[in-house]
Amino acid sequence: MSGCCSTNTHQAVEIEDTRTSTRPAAEASYTVAGMTCGHCVSSVTDEVGSIDGVRDVVVDLASGALTFGSDQPIPRAAVDAAVREAGYRLA
Repeated sequence: MSGCCSTNTHQAVEIEDTRTSTRPAAEASYTVAGMTCGHCVSSVTDEVGSIDGVRDVVVDLASGALTFGSDQPIPRAAVDAAVREAGYRLA
């Protein structure tokens, strides 16, 4: 998968779910390959954030780091499917 553009800019997007103030029950970290711009970061953030129970998604363009909290552990397959839906892949 090639991503959406070819610019290499440093950008991170954080979306915080303010519906609850409790700490997430589970936290997960992955590396996403193929992102090249802020739009890539937004796409991954949106898709992973749409997984039921996921909140506090943070994606860092420079490192490819994807981290999030969730109400329960999220299977890697679900995260992989969301990242692929955005047009990228887990490393």
